Amino acid sequence: MKRTSPAAQETEKSQKQPLMENDKIRSLFNGKIWDPKFQEDLKHEIATSQPYNWGTIRDLVDDDLLRNVRKEIETEIHFTNKETDIYKVNQSGDLANLSGLDWNDLSRLPSLCRLREILYSEVYRDVISHVSGAGPLSGSKMDMSINTYTKGCHLLTHDDVIGSRRVSFILYLPEPGKRWKDHYGGGLRLFPSIVANVPHSDHTAKLVPQFNQIAFFKVQPGFSFHDVEEVYVNKHRLSIQGWYHIPQEGEKGYTEGEEAEWVKTNTSTLAQLESNVLQDYEFPKNERSILPYHQIRHFDELLKAQPEFSDGTGITGTDLSLFSKADLEYLANFISPHHLTETGIQKLQSQFVTKSQLQIEDFLNDDKSESLKKLIKRDELEKECPYESVKVEAPWKTAMPPHKWRYLYIDGKSHENFQTEQDVLESLNSEENPNYKLLSKTLDSANYNTEAALIDVAIFLESTAFKKFLALITLLSPLSEQVLIRRFRPGKDFTLATQINKNHLLEHVKGFVEAVLEGTLCLTPSDGWESGEIGGYELYMDNQDDDEEENKDIKDAAVYQSDDTGDSVLINKPPSWNSFNLVLRDETVLQFVKYISWAAKSSRWDITAQWDVKTTEDEDENEIDNE
Repeated sequence: MKRTSPAAQETEKSQKQPLMENDKIRSLFNGKIWDPKFQEDLKHEIATSQPYNWGTIRDLVDDDLLRNVRKEIETEIHFTNKETDIYKVNQSGDLANLSGLDWNDLSRLPSLCRLREILYSEVYRDVISHVSGAGPLSGSKMDMSINTYTKGCHLLTHDDVIGSRRVSFILYLPEPGKRWKDHYGGGLRLFPSIVANVPHSDHTAKLVPQFNQIAFFKVQPGFSFHDVEEVYVNKHRLSIQGWYHIPQEGEKGYTEGEEAEWVKTNTSTLAQLESNVLQDYEFPKNERSILPYHQIRHFDELLKAQPEFSDGTGITGTDLSLFSKADLEYLANFISPHHLTETGIQKLQSQFVTKSQLQIEDFLNDDKSESLKKLIKRDELEKECPYESVKVEAPWKTAMPPHKWRYLYIDGKSHENFQTEQDVLESLNSEENPNYKLLSKTLDSANYNTEAALIDVAIFLESTAFKKFLALITLLSPLSEQVLIRRFRPGKDFTLATQINKNHLLEHVKGFVEAVLEGTLCLTPSDGWESGEIGGYELYMDNQDDDEEENKDIKDAAVYQSDDTGDSVLINKPPSWNSFNLVLRDETVLQFVKYISWAAKSSRWDITAQWDVKTTEDEDENEIDNE
């Protein structure tokens, strides 16, 4: 997943290596690839393939050579497990990127060196260039890595657009002599695009890899989306991943300025997601509804009326008499009683003000907790969970695009099922505000008991009474809100690392906090999540980088950055039952929910909310546009 620095590339170019004769190179490949008819048939097959142009060749190279390569990798290379928001894979440490090696000091890897040489030889590159329609390919800018996918390993959706890449290839080396079966997982899955840069939620082509098989495709910005399916069994899916680049100066096919123009025009998957271009095609919308002004004033008055402690900590006392009887009764219908006493609220308030985060265990009272758990467990056991977007039925929807996130959600709006660009455009022309109360009335309670119960909690989180409680424990006044019910399916769902979306409509408000208050009520009924091995954890990490410019190329090459050392992790919360996690997050903090492994005993269920907030100021300085 890493890329060699320019300095390392120059060192590599300067190294003198004896080159094989073309006849020797040809002899180490399967003779069929030199057959003009085979090439033309393959070229036609690739040109007409779906969901985009890609191809595969079985028995690519000499069998003995590849078996020796596999033996060298097994005996001479140490693999280390590496995990980010987008992948979990075993990489070969310093050997992960073969272009960075000192090839004069690889006497223990002669077969691997030979394989690298023939894969980047001119005669073979010309074949790949011809059948893929990609144009001339560089033989000096080499880019290869060795990976082994073991049980639980995966790589999520991306399009391979980084730098000057022109063709992507994967040469598979699972155990020779044995067939890699579909139910092992680890397949290469290809995704069609609704429009450029917006892949469909479901793949439409899949390759089950076999020993000595290569898959390759022309890198097509915004269209060549693919992933590696999770490996489900205790077997090693070994592969060599590589790329062919645009020709460099002095090479055949070099065009001055071509690479610079390509890099300028085509952005990586990460850059696509960080831009505003795709916002129309992202669902659910990251849009927090601004609260009525009279509600915000009420929260201000509540906070100002609280008694203050005299110890200089900034912590207030709590006067529950400022809540109406109806407020307290409504809160008691949901929240555990020990959180609704003056002492309980002061304890929560102290923890949040000190750390800007808070974890409330046993948040819902026993009655709500037990009834919800019974319903969710029943759904897990008795109802078939839809794994294809076309099978998702109201009130659930599928989050998209899948190179940013994928999960089922309920947002209080009309049902949508996006299969075409027209579906998306029609939705944009009929924007509506969320209305969980209206949605609740439309559900058939006999078939949607669980959904109705979850919507009931979502309505509670949107209530004025709850936002009063929220204001007391955070000492912040809510200005806006968004509440989502989510279900993350095993072997399917995740969110990738993102920053907060600032609400520019509220920037003029006195006391406006340059951060978003996030709350997640986790309602996952199963156990076994604590080790992190099956994912599902909600992770917050520090994204500040003092050497941003120096590391820019490395970051981009890794596609997504997540913590794999533990140094930047701020919060790592595994799925649990009835735990409410509150975090005040600014732009320096990334957050994601890790891909849920197929080995998980259940889905991860939660209700998540976001609020823009402000500190309490004088009323006449808090004018807000109520439109």
